[in-house]
Amino acid sequence: MSFLASGRGRILRVLPSVRQRPPPQGSYAACFRRCKVHFSLDEVENAAEGADEPQRQPVSLAKSLAFLTEESVVADQRQRKPLSRMERKRLAELRIKKRVKAQYLNGKFHDLMVNVVASTDTLEDAYDIVRLNSNVDLASARDDVCFAALAEQLRGGEFDVRANVYAVIAKRREGGRLVLPRLNLRIIQEAVRLVLEVVYRPHFSKISHGCRSGRGYQSALRFISNEIGLPDWCFTIPMYKEVDTNVFSKIISLIHEKIIDDQLVAFMQNMFDAEVINLVFGGFPKGHGLPQEGVLSPILMNIYLGCFDHELFRICMRHEGLGSEATDVSDNQESNLRRWFRSQLKDREENSDGQTDRLLKTRLYACRYMDEIFVAVVGSRDAAEGIKSEMVAYLRKSLYLEVDDRLYLMPVRRNSQGLQFAGMMVRVTTKESAALKAVHKLKEKVRLFASQKQEIWDAMNLRLGKKWLAYGLKRVKESEIKSLGLSTPLLDHISQFRKEGMKTDHWFKTLLKVWMQDINAKNEANENVLLSKYIAEPALPQDLKDAFNNFQKQAKDYISSETAATEALLSSLKNKESIITRIDGVVIKIHAPVSYIQKCLNRYGLINLEGFPKHVSALVLQDDELIISWFAGITQRWMRWFSEVDNFEEIQIMLVECVRKSCIRTLSAKYRMYEKITEKRFELDNYGIPMVEDFEAMMAPLESSSLVCTDEALLYGISSSGVFVLTLSRVRVPARQFNCFIMGCQSASPSMYVLHVKEKQRFPGWRTGFSSSIHGSLHGRRVGLCTQHVKDLYLGHISLQSVDFGVLIR
Repeated sequence: MSFLASGRGRILRVLPSVRQRPPPQGSYAACFRRCKVHFSLDEVENAAEGADEPQRQPVSLAKSLAFLTEESVVADQRQRKPLSRMERKRLAELRIKKRVKAQYLNGKFHDLMVNVVASTDTLEDAYDIVRLNSNVDLASARDDVCFAALAEQLRGGEFDVRANVYAVIAKRREGGRLVLPRLNLRIIQEAVRLVLEVVYRPHFSKISHGCRSGRGYQSALRFISNEIGLPDWCFTIPMYKEVDTNVFSKIISLIHEKIIDDQLVAFMQNMFDAEVINLVFGGFPKGHGLPQEGVLSPILMNIYLGCFDHELFRICMRHEGLGSEATDVSDNQESNLRRWFRSQLKDREENSDGQTDRLLKTRLYACRYMDEIFVAVVGSRDAAEGIKSEMVAYLRKSLYLEVDDRLYLMPVRRNSQGLQFAGMMVRVTTKESAALKAVHKLKEKVRLFASQKQEIWDAMNLRLGKKWLAYGLKRVKESEIKSLGLSTPLLDHISQFRKEGMKTDHWFKTLLKVWMQDINAKNEANENVLLSKYIAEPALPQDLKDAFNNFQKQAKDYISSETAATEALLSSLKNKESIITRIDGVVIKIHAPVSYIQKCLNRYGLINLEGFPKHVSALVLQDDELIISWFAGITQRWMRWFSEVDNFEEIQIMLVECVRKSCIRTLSAKYRMYEKITEKRFELDNYGIPMVEDFEAMMAPLESSSLVCTDEALLYGISSSGVFVLTLSRVRVPARQFNCFIMGCQSASPSMYVLHVKEKQRFPGWRTGFSSSIHGSLHGRRVGLCTQHVKDLYLGHISLQSVDFGVLIR
């Protein structure tokens, strides 16, 4: 439409006479002659008016129309917005894809190392992707990398892998030695990863999720909650294996099936020998952007476990493919091939003990997120056990992986605890009717109203108790002033407890100690209970206390009666088999691990053991914007990861009650201000830390941001990275200036930071918003970062894979 519009305007400018009068009457020849006369008159008038201007050669109508496309392209480029970070990555990937496709011949790819990877253009594109992963502007200063010399070394096989890595030594219990690549090797690894991604992406299975374009974390959870329905049995397959010679040889053989390139295989073998390929099955949580995971880990893992995906289809064919269609499908609609398989099976096992009938009812569902496998089976327990045994046998014998012996089948309808998968909890619950939801909602409102009144009652009693305490101390101090003559029987009675030389404060504390021993205060929780229960409440009017206690008693009776009635109703429904077996009454739900998230909040210092928010002391010395960005990073991760879970309301409450209040108290501790003043001074809503009522407004721009993207292949480690703790380093460093340790960044590093490892989860790990597992050798390591990249690390725009930890080792 833009071309037609621009073309129409150009034609009207060229033919002014045609625009001003109706079409001429008569033959086409007469029409042409009249138009030609007008053209000549216009040219004469233009020549007369522009006599003083330099002469230009006349442009024909054909050439004018030919230039319309170029003008429209230039106009579109002027109006087009600058390319986003993700769009630039896709353009670089598309350019490499064209070079890889050019090497396709007779069903295989040939000489990719020499013609694609060892190309100056490919290495520059890979370097741009490395910089984009580091959130560095491509127009800024570049590293001193000679791509022509690097390409020549790769083509000649002279590139030394061991010279381009550095090792971080740790204790054995902390994970042993960690080998990380330098910038040159990182660029080559990125180029190899893109090449392998182009070759193997069309061959990945549909059940494979994680670090793939269009099939990431959210798609895996949607498949489980929406596509599976209600299975009879569920189980996960935990595997544990660090890549060894057998596993790597299997990977090389799989690469030979699609690629004929001895030089590429030799280069990957060199990386394996140099321990720079950090591929661990069931080790560190995949996709969290940790430096020990390596750049090639996701694509190699998907290539290796792709064999399991295809084997799973064969297992599905043996169990489900031979079964019947749905009960409402007639025989005419069934596949002839499937009917032939059934007839063969019936003829072969005609005298079996109902094995055919069991197979006819079997359905198999599977979802793999990197190295986590979730399997759901509809059918008998024997069929589920057979499927599980076949999967475990293939993983052990063909893929040389170690599978946990504690693998068990979970009966879905009789187990509400659920299974852990992809950092979430998969549970099966019954649907609640509208009336039941209304009852729960009203009951929660009554409970909330009663608890609010109880909090107000306790706060007022505590205030009265504190006033009594202050008044008593004041009266004791006044009794020392003899000129006032304050000698009363009460003061004379308590003065006998005062010893000679005892100061007033010490005397008053002694009185309180005697009083607390008399009331046996050890049985109470804290001093607030003492002041409100033993001081303020006995002094209140009796009718006021009776009215409040009566209100609380009626609220508790209502809540307990509704709870008992609801439980009785649910138990009666569970006793009916027709309700249990209906798929419409039972659904699969995905829940965030709230209890484990609370433990992480306590571990990182946001809440205390009692669950109340507090300030994070490690962040007090940092800039205000960095402090807020640290908390905003938690908020954005939770909103991005947990927006579709079924207990998102609990996450919202934790965001406001824990994260937001902890941020306010951290800033208040830094400036020693009241929390209300801090909240007014720092408008946290503008930084992405909203209140509960503002969540809907915050979700819309977050969903449209460049980070919320389904292309996890290009966002590996970024979309799933967790926040960690950085503290300002007070240790003296060598007297040389450091640039930012982020790969591709040439900005100066004004500060040194220390990385703190707070936890080390075992596989499989939970999604909590924090870094679940960082190599122990990185604990206490100093890194130089510019302010922008500290903020990017906190907000999750980049991951730890972009940090060059070897700068101080050189």
